[in-house]
Amino acid sequence: MKTVIVENLGRISYEEALAHQNKRFNELLENKNRLKEADRYHYLILCEHYPVITLGRNGDQNNLLLNAQQLNQEGVEFYHTTRGGDITFHGLGQLVIYPIFDLNVIFTDIHKFLRYLEEATIQVLAEYGLDATRSKGETGVWFDTDTNPRKICAMGVKASRWITMHGLALNVNTELKYFDMIVPCGIQNKAVTSLNNELHRTIPLDEVSQKLTDSIIRLFELEPKTRLDNK
Repeated sequence: MKTVIVENLGRISYEEALAHQNKRFNELLENKNRLKEADRYHYLILCEHYPVITLGRNGDQNNLLLNAQQLNQEGVEFYHTTRGGDITFHGLGQLVIYPIFDLNVIFTDIHKFLRYLEEATIQVLAEYGLDATRSKGETGVWFDTDTNPRKICAMGVKASRWITMHGLALNVNTELKYFDMIVPCGIQNKAVTSLNNELHRTIPLDEVSQKLTDSIIRLFELEPKTRLDNK
């Protein structure tokens, strides 16, 4: 089995979480030179961000509908990032997961990697009685793509030397009004939703975190481990 170390950072700023991702990325990069494949490990980082809008490396700035002053008034930060995808919002009530995986040890296929993250999310939503799916040509997880398309999980990743960064954002109890500040993922005329919105009740974030963690670990055939030194 391939070892994954699960880290739950709780509520954390985007900037701090990005610094932590970079730290773990560099650690795995160093492991390529000093550890045999059988001894390498991966990280699965869970967190919840304070309100922030991020724009992917190929994103269109025009999809940000507020100026800097307006964002400041709303208490929302803004960052350019190195991930794929366009523009999205992260905030309280949203589960963010960053898989820092060495795909040389798992499989060297970034599209398969994304499909597995989608499938893990779809399986968890099914546990809540929701029939989620993919939308052709659009990364992420959706509902009712043919009749009333709404996105519940956005994804954007980066891979360098087959080590991944960034990941997915699943709207659990997210305040959806923030998505009115952007053209979500650069996709016009399609809505954004959340578990809370679909089920009409608040869902414990920790509950969803555990379910999605278990789903990812199962699909990628990983062995979870707690890191004792916490460095």
